[in-house]
Amino acid sequence: MPAVSMNQPSIERAFDDLFEWCRRREFAGSDPFDGLNSRIFQASPLKHSRTARLVATQLVKRSPLNLRPLLRVPEEKNSKGIALFALASLSNYRRVKTVETEKETRLLLDELLRMKISGYSGAGWGYNFDWQNRNFFAPRGTPMIVPTAFAARAFLEAHEAFQDERYLQTARSVCEFVLKDLNRSADSDDAEFCFSYSPLDHTRVFNSSLFAAETLACVGAAMGESEFSDVAKSVAVRAANYVIRRQRDDGSWAYGAGDSQLWVDNFHTAYVLLSLSRIMKCSGGAIDAKLALERGYRFWRDRFFLADGWPKYYHDALYPADAHSSATAIVALLELQELDSGAMALAEQIAVWTLGNMRDSRGFFYYQRRRFHTVRTPFMRWTQAWMLYALARLLEAKAA
Repeated sequence: MPAVSMNQPSIERAFDDLFEWCRRREFAGSDPFDGLNSRIFQASPLKHSRTARLVATQLVKRSPLNLRPLLRVPEEKNSKGIALFALASLSNYRRVKTVETEKETRLLLDELLRMKISGYSGAGWGYNFDWQNRNFFAPRGTPMIVPTAFAARAFLEAHEAFQDERYLQTARSVCEFVLKDLNRSADSDDAEFCFSYSPLDHTRVFNSSLFAAETLACVGAAMGESEFSDVAKSVAVRAANYVIRRQRDDGSWAYGAGDSQLWVDNFHTAYVLLSLSRIMKCSGGAIDAKLALERGYRFWRDRFFLADGWPKYYHDALYPADAHSSATAIVALLELQELDSGAMALAEQIAVWTLGNMRDSRGFFYYQRRRFHTVRTPFMRWTQAWMLYALARLLEAKAA
């Protein structure tokens, strides 16, 4: 078990302090990608330029100084952040089972329901900012599979915890969005395809396609409807096949299939491993991802973590250390313990390293530790929500 310094809080104290810090701000805050919410940028003609949107997003994201107050970027709630807070609260409820923790969890789920985007075949959630990357532009309010999948996961876990049929039906509605609104791309045969990130694009991002597949497989298993479950399972297996077949010889996965998506990073690899594991468990043996999981896990475990728990962002570079990578790794390790008897110990080691190196004395966590400086901006979705979820899951696992 990792040693804890005299000045370092316990995991439970860090969880409590962070939850309180987020509550006081009503779970609203800044985001690495919210630069286009700048009131100054939105008032200028530059908002119509793809190049300007891309530059503005990256400039605000990468700046060592927080430019958001100067650029008048408001602090807001983010639906993926709220989904993660709900998942953290659900984990906390399962551990302590009090009336207070149930009430807090249900309030977060109610908030998530209010953030649902209408006008599509099923329930979907998006980001609270215009999204511009190298591949496509999605205006604020466009449903995206990543926040949608986390919302579905929160409602599935809520149904299991509270036996409230509303939550299961909301998760079931997400499947209609996945099946009818997301685009599909394929290279060869009917045995595989890749889901798009949103209804507006045709990008092939491995982790996001697997989020769609995971949602179908897990909701299908929970619903118990034979016809729907069979369709959901079949589609999920084909999407999983697409990703499994594109695993590299060393066990890694690139971010996506495009020429500009060939990097390998910590948390997206963790996403892939988690989704494949969940799809395999929920599909009733319809797909065997064991070999891909084992190869991918070995690459991830061996290449992304130093002996003291330092979580690297990229497999081939020491910096930056990123709190989001820490949190995702903790969650993944706890769920993938069947692959590694030492996973629990490593999860705790990463948590202790993060508490000692990326936590502010006021209770929140920093964004990144770079070679010559630390970016201390307390991003609500990217860092605080993920760390709260990770700490909650670790405490739950330790109490089991």
